[in-house]
Amino acid sequence: MARLSLFPCLMALSALAAGPLIAADALHFSPEDIQAWPTRSFEGETEYRVVTREGSRVLQARARQQASAKYLEREIDLRETPYLHWCWKVSGVHPGLDETRKSGDDYPARVYVARKTGLLPWQVESVNYVWASSQPAGSAWPNAFTSRARLLALQSGKSRVGEWVAEVRDVREDYQRLFGSHPDSIDGIALMSDGDNANVDATAWFTHLAFSASPEPPTCP
Repeated sequence: MARLSLFPCLMALSALAAGPLIAADALHFSPEDIQAWPTRSFEGETEYRVVTREGSRVLQARARQQASAKYLEREIDLRETPYLHWCWKVSGVHPGLDETRKSGDDYPARVYVARKTGLLPWQVESVNYVWASSQPAGSAWPNAFTSRARLLALQSGKSRVGEWVAEVRDVREDYQRLFGSHPDSIDGIALMSDGDNANVDATAWFTHLAFSASPEPPTCP
């Protein structure tokens, strides 16, 4: 994404007053909930709307060389709900991008979490879960714009394009792997589809986004 990639969104999360700490067995976000979240625009506006796919209501993100994110600033207790669940699907990937460079910082789909590490707006660490085009699944690397954001490829390439994929992540373990920390809470969550750096189009669908005490994967549409 152009200029400072996702980090301005994370700084915006940090600069706002945090919502109350949420602790429960599960915290679910419906497609309608996510559509109502604030939007952070980087280059134009990714279109977010609720649609019906395979008989289920899902959030569709459609980027036409654009980049904007839906985000929620909220403190979430990872001691109670350490597992982040969701289902996602993409219509295609961006072949030939070098995702470790600023010019290749585009992904058909990503979900990311952020935590504050200090009082200043830039004192934020984020984990970006991405559907990569070139980097192999399981690989991790620093964001091209800032070392405070780390990317983790959960899916890669065309092998599962057009297919719903269920994801479950132990957020605390991912922070331990990527930052050497083991946080008790995070302060924000966001998702997006973007294609502004490489001037590409992307469409993704998201549903069953939740934090849970259980590692059981969601049942996708």
